[in-house]
Formats: sequence, C-alpha cells, structure tokens
Amino acid sequence: MLNAFVLSAGRLIQVPALVPEDLSRPEVLWVDMVDPTDDERELVQKVFKLELPEDEEVKDLEESARCYVDENGVHMSSFFLSHSEDEYANVTVSFLLNQGRLLTIRQDELAVFRLFRLRARVQPGFVSTAQEILLAIYDAAVEYDADVLEAIYTQLDGVSRRVLDRSAEMTDEIMGQALAELAGHEDINGKVRLDLMDTRRALSFLLRSRVLATAQEGDLREVLRDLESLNNHSAFLFDKINFLMDAVMGLINLAQNKIIKIFSIASVVFLPPTLVASIYGMNFAHMPELAENWGYPAALVLMVLSGISPYWFFKRKGWL
Repeated sequence: MLNAFVLSAGRLIQVPALVPEDLSRPEVLWVDMVDPTDDERELVQKVFKLELPEDEEVKDLEESARCYVDENGVHMSSFFLSHSEDEYANVTVSFLLNQGRLLTIRQDELAVFRLFRLRARVQPGFVSTAQEILLAIYDAAVEYDADVLEAIYTQLDGVSRRVLDRSAEMTDEIMGQALAELAGHEDINGKVRLDLMDTRRALSFLLRSRVLATAQEGDLREVLRDLESLNNHSAFLFDKINFLMDAVMGLINLAQNKIIKIFSIASVVFLPPTLVASIYGMNFAHMPELAENWGYPAALVLMVLSGISPYWFFKRKGWL
C-alpha cells in the first residue's frame, strides 16, 4: 500500500486517488509505504531517483547500516512495537528524509502510525515539515510504549494480589496461571525495553545529524528525557516480575514440601507395624503365642501401638 500526505489548512491530509504524478508534487510532505509491492517500490525509486533499502538491510542490527547519511538524505531504521491478537512484536520501520519529504517503509500497519495520522488530521499546526512528522511519530511511539508499560504494571498488580494474599488458598492451577502471566509480562517488557533502546539510538543519531531546527532539537531532547524515565520504569517492572516469580516458585516449593511431609509421616507411622508384621510373618517355631487364639489379635494390637507411638512422640516434640 502506498499513501501520500499533504498539508491543507494546517492539517496533514491523505491524497485521495493517488496517481504517480501526485508523488512529485512539491507540497507532498510524507510518502508512507506499508508492505509495498515491487511496482510501488519501483515507482517511488523512479520518482525520487533513489534506492530504497531491502527488507534484509532494514533488519540489519548494526548501527552503521540502520542510521546513516548519504546523497539521498538521512536514513534511519527503528523498532516499533506491534500488537495483534494478544501478541507483541518489534517491527522495523525505515525512514528517509529526502529533500523536505519523509519516506517511510514498514511491513505492517502499526497503532503508532494510526495515532499520529489522527492527531495530524484533527489538530491544525500539529506538523508543518517532514522533520516534525518524523519527531511526532517517534513521540507517539514513546507514548505507546508508556501505555504498554502502564498496562503491564496494572496486570502485575492483580497477579501480586493473588500471589501474596494468604487468606486464599493457592492451588496448583492458580500458581501455574500466575507463572504463565508473569512469563508473558516479562516477554512484553523485554520487547518494550528493546524498542526504547533502539528509539534512543535513532534519536541520538538524528540529533547528531544536524538536520533539525533549534526548536525541533529541544522537542527531541524532551523525547529523550521521556525515554530515560521509561527505561527506569521498565527496569522497575523487571525487578517486580522477578520478585513475583520468586514468590510463586517459593509457594510451589512449599506445596511440594507438604507432599513430601505427608509421605514422611506415612513412613514413620507404617514402618514399625511393618516390622512387627514381618517378624510374625516368618512363623518361627519358637513363637508359641502364634498357636494361641489370642496370638493373632495381639499381633494386630502390637502393630497399631507401634504405629501410634512414634507418631505421638514426634508430634509431641513438634517435629511433625
């Protein structure tokens, strides 16, 4: 999909019924490509006389390949958080500032871009240059990451109440569910942290590239400060997740110890009766009581007493 946007009365408006001639219009500030076809890529390269990066190049994690300046302008590639069907992923978006225009390439539609388009369409003067569009997109991305971290904290609060509430029984099902939720939150938090780190690297490069006005550099530094606070909050969430994970594992160990304790008590109770039964089961000739009518009942009574006695002794000592 290929879209172009122009300013109209201070608002960023999408060009309707886009034709190739529209891309070369001087008032076009933003050309957005979402999973572009080969024909669309060829059209953009022909109109702007440049070479668009391939998917493999965009996914390269080396900074020298993700952020650089050449004769075509400023190239940047960054991770953006994507959410679909309860799954989070880091999607790479490629930016190119070229002669007063911003070109973006990505493989998926992202909530950050939908949020930015909405703001730019309804707020007059929200953006006026390609550089401001780029900064506004990154600002929306940081806000989106903040919302995700806030949602993680809220959900962790629910897990914390279930894990630390000693008035309710902690069943195996609840403990398993808590572990699954904590693992999911840890995975999301890790992806958000990677997104924040990559965004910080891209914005630092943009600041060093000297393509922004003084006011825009001030806005960029504000975004960098927001990134720093979110990084600290993400680290706090990691600590909280690890604490809750340790708490759940401790409860699992306690449950296992209770089971082992039951088997220990059973072995203490049944070992002496088993010894008595084994002795009388040998039917020695020198056991005349076995021939008496009271011999068998007496053996049973002895077995019961031998089982109760050690249990009572250990219980009195507080060892059980």
